[in-house]
Amino acid sequence: MKFVIVIPDGAADEPQESLGGKTPFQAARTPALDALAARGCVGLTNHVPESLPPGSEVACMSLMGYDPLVSFTGRAPLEAAAQGIHLGPHDWAVRCNLVTVVGDTMDDFTAGHVTSPEATELLAAAQKGLEADFPELAGSWSFVPGVSYRNLLIHRGTGGPPPFDGSLRATPPHDLMDKSVADDFPRGAGSRLLTDIMSASATWLADHPVNRSRIAAGRRPATHVWLWGVGRAPAFEPFVSKYGTSGTMITAVDLLRGLAALAGWKRLEVPGATGYLDTDYAAKGRAAIAELATADLVCVHVEAPDEASHQGDAAEKVKAIEEIDAKIVAPIASHLATLGEHRILVCPDHPTFIATKTHSRGHVPFVMAGTDIPASGQTTYDEIAAASGRRIEPGWQLMGDFLKKGVSHQI
Repeated sequence: MKFVIVIPDGAADEPQESLGGKTPFQAARTPALDALAARGCVGLTNHVPESLPPGSEVACMSLMGYDPLVSFTGRAPLEAAAQGIHLGPHDWAVRCNLVTVVGDTMDDFTAGHVTSPEATELLAAAQKGLEADFPELAGSWSFVPGVSYRNLLIHRGTGGPPPFDGSLRATPPHDLMDKSVADDFPRGAGSRLLTDIMSASATWLADHPVNRSRIAAGRRPATHVWLWGVGRAPAFEPFVSKYGTSGTMITAVDLLRGLAALAGWKRLEVPGATGYLDTDYAAKGRAAIAELATADLVCVHVEAPDEASHQGDAAEKVKAIEEIDAKIVAPIASHLATLGEHRILVCPDHPTFIATKTHSRGHVPFVMAGTDIPASGQTTYDEIAAASGRRIEPGWQLMGDFLKKGVSHQI
């Protein structure tokens, strides 16, 4: 049996006035997804428990078959795992965005999609500033460059009192787009330290040559570091021992690479996969088909619909969904049909509403089709059609149903 999972990140949404009262899934032309719906099972699931933040860190963990109420410790440790950074029992990881704040408004949570080389230079300056302004942190706190605006701050503990506890709350910057940040600095144990670093970073970065060059070129500067997603190393049961099969992850996002690393999956890098709207969809589709020659399960994660939502761009979100349908789902489904026993699952991780430009908890539509998957009677794949289909909750149980015979969790 061959298994394929496609995750159109943040693709679930509400009806949009600009789309004639349709959701992006309804407005998009998706013949491949609709064909799966016609011969398979369409329904709803929810990957984000009420007590946890509605982000991909929780939702994709659930989609991969892990109960986030048991395994989730924070977003940053997952991204640390993607970089091969080992966290000891007293260590902490903090997600560090390079952002553009104008006045007290979050103008851009990506700092104009600052490049990775630029981010490396800016974080080197931030490290020098940290050690000069907070000498007590030297040697135990360090900025670690990642990809573009997505970076880390790592704390190496020595066994003394931890800097944070479960009371710490920090808002993701993508939830603050075009909003005031004045009331959204970290709160709880250890928040004063994070807030002080964030405030001081404005001075560290203000006159940096990278920012001067970006401003001269008409691009947004990185005005601050924004710290959030704090956590310690999670404990993951290997996927192969939990579900009896191995997996390969195709993604351009460190968070998904980290989840794959913790689950024991292979991580496949695809040239042209960017994690943005300009990603090479066809290259991801081709890579998945090639990987199926040796892998039992291949997961293709596509960030583009989420990026369009954060920009509040309904047309781009529809375009991203159509690209996923035509260049990933269609060729993979055609290839699977030549392999005998197979299954394919398409499911967003969480809704990202165009109206709010933020992640949300709530139900998302799934479609699974293939060997031993009974048809549920829908002919299209979208939020409305899924509402009349099956429900599988909690969301992490979807993986178990996908990998075994039939669909057992029905409401």
